[in-house]
Amino acid sequence: MKIKNLLFSIIFCFSLFTLIPAESVAQEIDFKKLDSLLYTLESNDRFMGSIAVAREGKVIYTSSVGYSDKESGVKADNMSRYRIGSISKMFTAVMVFKAVEEGRLSLEMTLDKFYPSVENSNKITLADMLNHHSGIHSVTDNKDYLEWNTKPVAKKDMVKLISEGKSEFDPKSKAKYSNSNYILLSFILEDVYGKSYRDILNKKIIKPLSLKYTEMPANGKKLIGECKSYRYDGGWVKESDTDPSIPVGAGAIVSTPSDLLLFIDNLFSGKLLSEASLKQMMTLKDGYGHGIFPLPLYDKKLFGHTGGIDGFASILTINPDDRIGVALTSNGNNFNINNIFAAVYSCVYGKPFSIPSFSKIAISKELVQKYSGVYSSKQLPFKLEISSEGEKVFAQATNQKRFEIEATEPNTLCSSDRTIVFIFNPETNEMTLKQSGFTFTFTKNQ
Repeated sequence: MKIKNLLFSIIFCFSLFTLIPAESVAQEIDFKKLDSLLYTLESNDRFMGSIAVAREGKVIYTSSVGYSDKESGVKADNMSRYRIGSISKMFTAVMVFKAVEEGRLSLEMTLDKFYPSVENSNKITLADMLNHHSGIHSVTDNKDYLEWNTKPVAKKDMVKLISEGKSEFDPKSKAKYSNSNYILLSFILEDVYGKSYRDILNKKIIKPLSLKYTEMPANGKKLIGECKSYRYDGGWVKESDTDPSIPVGAGAIVSTPSDLLLFIDNLFSGKLLSEASLKQMMTLKDGYGHGIFPLPLYDKKLFGHTGGIDGFASILTINPDDRIGVALTSNGNNFNINNIFAAVYSCVYGKPFSIPSFSKIAISKELVQKYSGVYSSKQLPFKLEISSEGEKVFAQATNQKRFEIEATEPNTLCSSDRTIVFIFNPETNEMTLKQSGFTFTFTKNQ
């Protein structure tokens, strides 16, 4: 799959988190319920991956479920390494700021000093690229991307592919996430240091922090301990691998949750960058920082990044106020991982969270036919279509992807992660939608 910027979107874009008054972190955190959640997800083929929690840089909880290599029967453990996707951008941004501190670069330096073939390069600054205000088209959005993403691409050819994309807006005028920004920033780092991105990463971050399981692959081959990634289609199906020469510092780094927490804690405790540089990284414009962004939870403002590449998905955050960090890496998910992330922090802060039940029942074709149709609501601007194929029932909102829903009761159907609930009343032609604490009434169109 394409490299994605993930806060993994919930259907209809409702907020995942509810504002709840803050409480201090308990000295001793009971992770038993979190263990039960992960066991339930693993047992129902909903999630494969690893999680870690750290306080002030010290890991206080780790857990791994599923397989790092399903075909060979190799179970995941705390040393299993995952592609972290766009969390790589945090590493790249840190190295750009290091180069600024060393006098090799400046944030106001324009792209034409390095790659004048990119449209508007004389107007695009490194700062614009760091916070996605460049207007550069993301090469991973190209229609033919999935036809060539598994093969090595030379640096000059990546620059050519990016340069062929038309500018999407005037630099600085607005924001749009683009992987091309960080691919080019990776190349600029190589140009100013005269070394490969891999070597720069090793010297500037990996070795100083003793990140034992973090690495930039040198080629398309799997590293020792690196997980394969999967998608769920009635069973775990292996995903193809994007060649690391394509995303480079936009999404190709491999790591573990514990290493990621060591990295972000060192960043926020001033051991990687100056206070001024970190402040600049955290300065927001249109919701984007410079290689980092805020992720609100309860009344707290966490900072970090999310990532997704092929079948991998990841989240890395820290609360600067108490230095509680959470890292989640996954190589297969059939569940909304935002909910897992929320459950981890709920556990840390002593907030309630639920363990979903994945039991389901069969319903008759006659009943499915009664549910099927297009529904509209006075409360929401879109319509919902309920349809079926064989024994499967699907829901689809206007301009959204269709997804399967399962019956837990004769008149109640849910999304596979149980976060979206549909309650049908065939007699009145009404349907109630429940999600994230909200309730909406829909009427079936006649």
